[in-house]
Amino acid sequence: MKKIICISVFLFLISCSSIDFVYKDKKNTTNPLYEKTNIDISGTELVFINTYLPMLFGENKFNEFNLFINIKEKKTKTSVEKNQATSNLMYELRFQYSLFSNTKECKTYEKEVLSNFSIIPKSGGYNYGTDASLEKKYELAITENLNQFISVVSSLNVNDCL
Repeated sequence: MKKIICISVFLFLISCSSIDFVYKDKKNTTNPLYEKTNIDISGTELVFINTYLPMLFGENKFNEFNLFINIKEKKTKTSVEKNQATSNLMYELRFQYSLFSNTKECKTYEKEVLSNFSIIPKSGGYNYGTDASLEKKYELAITENLNQFISVVSSLNVNDCL
């Protein structure tokens, strides 16, 4: 019985010898800017973006790129009632991305990515539900926008100049 167990464990270990892990090399990561980018944000200050950027870009160890993000926010009242109370607000966030290569000293990517969402305010006074919903929608819009940027940059050669 011990021989059978030993042989089966031995065969199992031999069969696993050619397994390659997906992230054993840094080259296999999907974000080509990870740990290589210095980020500068201007425009509208969004609190959640400062907590999400380190997760997405990591700590700048190699300083190969500079990413400039200019954020513009526009609020539009899409529905106003008879007493001039807003019953629907549309938020538009425009992220202007400019990526510069430090090694080639040129611009490698530039694009504007738009995110928008709407919210229905529940009262004229302070409302915790509306505020929490607004924060969550900001968080989702920022996350979606940055992920969209990374997916586009991942498909490009970021070392080529424009």
